[in-house]
Amino acid sequence: MIGRTISHYKILEKIGDGGRSTVYKAEDVRLQRIVAIKIMSERLIKNPKARLRFLREAQTVAQLDHPNICAVYEVDATEGHTFIAMAYVEGESLSQKIESGPLEITEAITLGLQTARGLNAAHKKKIIHRDIKDGNIMINEEGIVKILDFGLSKPLEKEDITKPRAILGTVPYMSPEQASGEPVDYRTDIWSLGVVMYRMLTGKHPFKGRNVGEMVRAILNDEPERIRELRNDVPETLETCIRKMMAKDREDRHERMAAVISDLRRATS
Repeated sequence: MIGRTISHYKILEKIGDGGRSTVYKAEDVRLQRIVAIKIMSERLIKNPKARLRFLREAQTVAQLDHPNICAVYEVDATEGHTFIAMAYVEGESLSQKIESGPLEITEAITLGLQTARGLNAAHKKKIIHRDIKDGNIMINEEGIVKILDFGLSKPLEKEDITKPRAILGTVPYMSPEQASGEPVDYRTDIWSLGVVMYRMLTGKHPFKGRNVGEMVRAILNDEPERIRELRNDVPETLETCIRKMMAKDREDRHERMAAVISDLRRATS
């Protein structure tokens, strides 16, 4: 694939690979700019539901104009390839940053706030991300968060593709209702962002398991180790906010992402 030109995009290098698609760095030869191009897996192109979900990602993100959401430029199907062209983010993923160890408190709050603002914009459009994790959060060279991969996102009012009992997402970041295959709402993203905040501050996953089944049981039944027991410089107000974000019962979480933003702001004062 490297060196090939698809439509008006010259493929330069592979930057990511998943089960549903592969992401490449590419040059838009028409506009002479660098982009990221996500090409749907060939084995899924003939799967109508998979193709619809892939195309819906582009349609979803196209509705969202926010500095903390990675912009989509084009979606097309040509020469046997279905692809999405989007902004190329020069920087590192949050997961890469966490690999170096827990973040400073002010940095964790700043990145958490930016992510919450991007998700709040999506929620205002009635769009749930459903796969928030540090691997889907990029930080550019100016320190600006860009949320990626709306491939599992869902308009809140539509139930045609994802039925109850269809478990989609990344297990360590799933809310209890998501892990149980129940219908989800905005509060599943609040839970997942809480997990990301926990990871930023501790460098650890809050729920552990040797396999998927054990991890799901931990999410449903176990309480994570207290952040302040792992790191005593974390303000109690910040830990309280994160614990509320990760309440097992969604009714006990923040009702909206705007409330999370308010609590995170208070934690900085």
